[in-house]
Amino acid sequence: MPVLDKIAGYAEELTALRQDFHANPEIGFEEVRTSGIVADLLEKWGIEVHRGIGKTGVVGVLKGAKGPGKTIGLRADMDALPMDEQSNVAYSSKSPGKFHGCGHDGHTTMLLGAARYLSETKDFSGQVVFIFQPAEEGLGGARAMLADGLFEKFPCDEIYGMHNNPMAKPNLVEVRPGVAMAGATFFDIEIIGQGSHGAMPQYSKDPIVITTALVQALQSIVSRNVDPVHSAVLSVTQIHSGTAYNVVPEKAVISGTIRYFDDDVRDLIHERIEDLCAGFETSYRVTIKPDLRPIFSVLRNDVELTKAYLEAAAEIVGGDLSTDEKELVTGSEDFADMLNVVPGAYCNIGHSGGVPVHNPGFVLDDAILPVGASIYARIVEKRLVA
Repeated sequence: MPVLDKIAGYAEELTALRQDFHANPEIGFEEVRTSGIVADLLEKWGIEVHRGIGKTGVVGVLKGAKGPGKTIGLRADMDALPMDEQSNVAYSSKSPGKFHGCGHDGHTTMLLGAARYLSETKDFSGQVVFIFQPAEEGLGGARAMLADGLFEKFPCDEIYGMHNNPMAKPNLVEVRPGVAMAGATFFDIEIIGQGSHGAMPQYSKDPIVITTALVQALQSIVSRNVDPVHSAVLSVTQIHSGTAYNVVPEKAVISGTIRYFDDDVRDLIHERIEDLCAGFETSYRVTIKPDLRPIFSVLRNDVELTKAYLEAAAEIVGGDLSTDEKELVTGSEDFADMLNVVPGAYCNIGHSGGVPVHNPGFVLDDAILPVGASIYARIVEKRLVA
């Protein structure tokens, strides 16, 4: 079975919709225009709509025509990244410093395509919950929806999500059963020393010297504390300090991220960071304040539902383009928080382009839109059988 005929018929409209979202990006918890368009379209198609779930999130509920049954959740993220676009496409971002550089405009459009199709066919039992999530890019949008009672208000038996992949073969669907994507912590470490004239450093407690030593020590945590058979990454990505050539500053801040596939490994790394900060604080007679924030959970796909997802995808893209042999991904995804509550699976779909996501030159291939929409629709029709 190729792309579903009805959805193939929407292709031009889906492309226009996606490019409109792209030209008008909104970052996390600011998706007022985007969520408004989503909600209006769902209402137009006769789907029950609930706005303001998790601030700017939208939930649609649709009952099938084949009587009562289970409930499946389908989720897409809506937010853009706080970065400039350099793709030079005709529909480039109209908002400086905001860019759909991860393809969430495509994810939203694919779920809308599935919602339209399912509203027209209703060829399933039970019901579908369409979840349009805000603020996936590190701002806790999934947790905000959960805190608003997402699954208490809209209980789901299973849930599915997807993400584009410009670095994979077009239409290749990959799902890894079990642990699939890393959890993530963001951290800031503030070093409060003592400033002085740059020509008289003996009167200072130089936070820059301490920072450089601490960064080197942080890099030893994974290599000398984490069991080599367990993968983890600690990256310092920002150092901020100083305002003048001739002033030893008072403060410095180190920021970065930790990625891990096991919560015990996370806890070990957190503990070692805190220990190092305490030791440096004593050694240099300064104040050091570590702030460790677990932002993303480890993403774990249900083994049986991964198999079901791949079977549905194979009916759209073919068995040779659907696989469960995907490697672990050190990137993170807050759909993991929803999977901690409801069993489900998360897939990647390849498309042409070759420029990675989060790059200013990233371009999403619109040919993927009816493919993703069809996979979403097919998993519903296969799983919700009377």
